[in-house]
Amino acid sequence: MVWVDIYNLTLLNKFILMGIMDIPKLKAPLFGLFLIVYLISVMGNLGLSILIKIDHRLQTPMYFFLRHLAFTDFGYSTAVGPKMLANFAVDQPTISYLWCASQLMFFSVFITSEIFILSAMGYDRYVAICHPLLYMGLMSPRLCQQLVTIPYLYSLFLSLLTIIKIFSSSFCGYHVIRHFYCDRLPLIALLCSDTQEIKLIILIFSAFNLLSSVLIVLVSYIFIFATILRMNSAERRLKAFSTCGSHLTVIVIFYGTLFFMYVKPNSSDSFDADQVASLFYTLVIPMLNPMIYSWRNKEVKNALPRAWRMCANILFKTHCRIH
Repeated sequence: MVWVDIYNLTLLNKFILMGIMDIPKLKAPLFGLFLIVYLISVMGNLGLSILIKIDHRLQTPMYFFLRHLAFTDFGYSTAVGPKMLANFAVDQPTISYLWCASQLMFFSVFITSEIFILSAMGYDRYVAICHPLLYMGLMSPRLCQQLVTIPYLYSLFLSLLTIIKIFSSSFCGYHVIRHFYCDRLPLIALLCSDTQEIKLIILIFSAFNLLSSVLIVLVSYIFIFATILRMNSAERRLKAFSTCGSHLTVIVIFYGTLFFMYVKPNSSDSFDADQVASLFYTLVIPMLNPMIYSWRNKEVKNALPRAWRMCANILFKTHCRIH
């Protein structure tokens, strides 16, 4: 049970978060579990980003998009993870208005950007498999930059629009968010003013984001599978499947979780289902993505020893200069 002192809470301009932190017996084990998951996610995504950046053999469009996927994974997990972990240490988890708005902004920017980066990766695989001879020409550095810059700018615009609409409205006295982080719908439920406009904006843009990105991925893979089935050599078919296997795995996990969030039936357990699904795509998916791309990718595996040798050489040269 969460006790709310409405008068003091209003003075402090804070929200109380009511979610997974409300079960005292589970606080310690959940804190340990989520801390391990978050640290693995941070090390995996930052390590993958650095590896792609420093290894010249990974300077291709595919790994350019993968580096940005790792960046967005790190971004939205960090927008939620540290504050959630800190709240396990207090009796009454709270978040200030400013921190709440910042958390919502960064989370929205990175999660929306990831949706379109995944679709850009699907298009990249389509060009690589269906038009291999034209690949480097079609996937030029300029096009690759545009395919990540536009989603970032669009996501920032959409995030700022949502935050301005929510935080320019008046909140009622009951400042308890039924979630473990500041999400749009739990915040909207606290507004006293008319919420039809902001709900309509969220519905339209969410539907556009999800459907357009899924359509790009679906059309890309229809052409990919059609091309693979026309290949005469079993070895070529296997190699083509292996080049898009990691992306397909990530797509199924990511979109499967999002679709569950949208189409799950309303029931008395919907609150718990929301918490579990949100935990999965805010912490678990960012941990899984670098693992999937590392375990299934020979080029990434081969790049690791080269990176270690490079670091060892740099440390050795630095040590020699000092002495």
